[in-house]
Amino acid sequence: MAGNWPLRRTTILDWLVGGTRDERFLDNIFVEFCARLRADGIMIARATLHLRIHHPQWSGASFLWKPGMAEAKLQRIDYQTMETPQFLNSPIKALYDGSNEVRNRLDAMDKDDEDAFPIYADLRQQGYTDYVVWPMDFTQGQRHVVSFASDRPGGFAGEELALLADLLPALALVTEIRLKNRFARTLLETYVGPHASEQILAGATRRGSGVTVSAVILICDLRGFTSISELWPRDDVISLLNDYFDAMSVPIERHGGEILKFIGDGMLAIFPLDKPEACADALMAVTEARLAMKELNVDRATRGLDPLGYGVGIHVGDVMYGNIGSRSRLDFTVIGPAVNVAARLESLTKEVHRNVLFSGAFVTMAQCAMGLDPMGRYPLRGVGEPVEVYALKEQAGDPPPP
Repeated sequence: MAGNWPLRRTTILDWLVGGTRDERFLDNIFVEFCARLRADGIMIARATLHLRIHHPQWSGASFLWKPGMAEAKLQRIDYQTMETPQFLNSPIKALYDGSNEVRNRLDAMDKDDEDAFPIYADLRQQGYTDYVVWPMDFTQGQRHVVSFASDRPGGFAGEELALLADLLPALALVTEIRLKNRFARTLLETYVGPHASEQILAGATRRGSGVTVSAVILICDLRGFTSISELWPRDDVISLLNDYFDAMSVPIERHGGEILKFIGDGMLAIFPLDKPEACADALMAVTEARLAMKELNVDRATRGLDPLGYGVGIHVGDVMYGNIGSRSRLDFTVIGPAVNVAARLESLTKEVHRNVLFSGAFVTMAQCAMGLDPMGRYPLRGVGEPVEVYALKEQAGDPPPP
């Protein structure tokens, strides 16, 4: 389709700048961007967008589009992938290292061209005739990558490449806005949890702001960590903590709990009671966490390491959920007498030599007394009346009691 290149550029540019304003998701924008280009006669048969992201598990993500795809194919890239020969010998890596373009006419390349990057042979085998990769430079020197491939005999026309190159700054701007929004959300979810992050993004940033919520409160602590941290190498201590927190936190998050913070070797989590099944979820989470700790200790035994002990206290009640702190540094957390009771129950595990303790209030609400061992009533520091206490029944393979 010849002619009208300035008009096509203006039409797509206007859509990128103004028509995507209400679209939150970058993959949807990328799909429509590619589809609009192809509908205007730009013979794109394959396009990819490669993004470097800030995430505890993933170093990057890529979107793949082909004609007819209503949704882009998402691939998350872990940190180990960045060290593989496949990535190190790729056009993406070349652009990350500073190249400003990688292009090859796949239907006319010689053996030297084919050997330059293994992806060339793969793309030519799939029927593509032309392949171009360009950087998308963000502010502050951040670089991401976009690629386009054609399957038309003779590849891309010069006007097509010029049009694509002209549109890249606008695509980069739209991409950067979405990526930074996603980064802010991911960062908050990583450090304060999904629910608290939504509250903060919605504007709950004023000191002292908060709400009273009813929730199951769970506090856990690793046993013997002080001596471990003093005697073990730093990297071994970090690895131990990560294994321990994985065992504890994965079941909590899987069953709808929200981890509010890690404090050294301790963890605070809640299960808000706006979900009718919150108590059952908390009980299931701690049961699965115990199983995960057993599996972790079996693995440690195979490596000649001692088992890890832990204590968990669980209570239910009203807590203040919101911003607490100094004028310039806030913590989005929960406070209140119910939190104190959960903390005292966790400490009590050391005295009664049981790994998991529940308050009578939780057991009554969860109606789970038949599955627990009654331990009697105990006075807890800072709590007026003695508290009825129950323990998770011991099983073979449990770690040594606290």
